[in-house]
Amino acid sequence: MIKTQTVEGLEVHFCLPTKKTTRPPVLFIHGAFAGGWMWTETFMPFLAKAGYPCYALSLRGHGGSHGREHIDWHSVSDYVDDVKIVVDWLGQAPVLVGHSMGGFLAQKFLEHHETPGVALVCSVPPQGLIASQFHLMFQKPHLFSEINRIMEGDYTDTNTLREALFAGEVDEAMLTLWLTQMQAESHRALWDMSMFNLPNLHAMRRPPMLILGAEHDVLVPAFLVQTTAHTYGLPAHIFRDMGHAVTHEKEWPLVAATLRDWLNDIKP
Repeated sequence: MIKTQTVEGLEVHFCLPTKKTTRPPVLFIHGAFAGGWMWTETFMPFLAKAGYPCYALSLRGHGGSHGREHIDWHSVSDYVDDVKIVVDWLGQAPVLVGHSMGGFLAQKFLEHHETPGVALVCSVPPQGLIASQFHLMFQKPHLFSEINRIMEGDYTDTNTLREALFAGEVDEAMLTLWLTQMQAESHRALWDMSMFNLPNLHAMRRPPMLILGAEHDVLVPAFLVQTTAHTYGLPAHIFRDMGHAVTHEKEWPLVAATLRDWLNDIKP
């Protein structure tokens, strides 16, 4: 069962195993335009059933967290501070699982903090957003334009969401729900991820790391996931026939199972 609590103004969803466990907690970090809600229907119950205490925060200005009225002022450093607030509240260092922007934040978190492990899921690479932005602009200029509309807080339509986030069959009701939950993102944070606050690779801790991507991801293409893997000297697992929203593709259990199997080797 998913429950929700407010921690220093931040919305935190949690789903706990039914039995006592010695396995480390898992903290999920969402991507741009989203919130902690993106984890609650799929990955959290799946991993809680496998014995992992699961938590997902909504960064400031997102979901039910404070700061929506000042969304454009929030920086990557602010978001990393939010992650630290929830980590401190947990009282035990969690494994971080970050999707897209959330993966970038997990990398930034490692500049100053220890964690048992980090999973980067369709993550913005340590080199930043510029390459993916140019790739999208040249490959799908209409989609690039529509995503900029979302960034400004304008609603788009389910066809745009489908093209941007999914490669396989998608339930129309789920798309409609996502459309009501998605929101504007901080311009400042996006600029930080583009060039102004990239991860300091020399300062980062290097815990066990899992790098996952999707074959048909148009927002963080598979070749950039491979770039991330190469940067850290690790392999990348690219899921075939999936798009950016691997948490809700029809075959999402394959991704969750890969994450679970990796977690089983992590020591708290």
